[in-house]
Amino acid sequence: MTQTDIKQIIASFTSIEQALEYFDIGFDSRFIDEYRTVLVKRFNGYLLLEKPDDWFSARRALKSAYCKVQRSRLEPHSRSACRGCTSCQRR
Repeated sequence: MTQTDIKQIIASFTSIEQALEYFDIGFDSRFIDEYRTVLVKRFNGYLLLEKPDDWFSARRALKSAYCKVQRSRLEPHSRSACRGCTSCQRR
């Protein structure tokens, strides 16, 4: 799969749920409903920064965006663990 192929696949998605399902990332639909815009913006930002060249690098960008939004919901002054994130590698 070339870089243009993965870009075309990502461009064909009409919702963030399609991207999450394509990249095999579990998600909570209530979380997506509430943070859809933030998640899409962060994912697009990571795609601009990293320029994914294959399925794995695009998946890593989406997982990073999902996890970052999840962690932003935590209390910043506590040491609480990430909860509810099905794809978090920081547990």
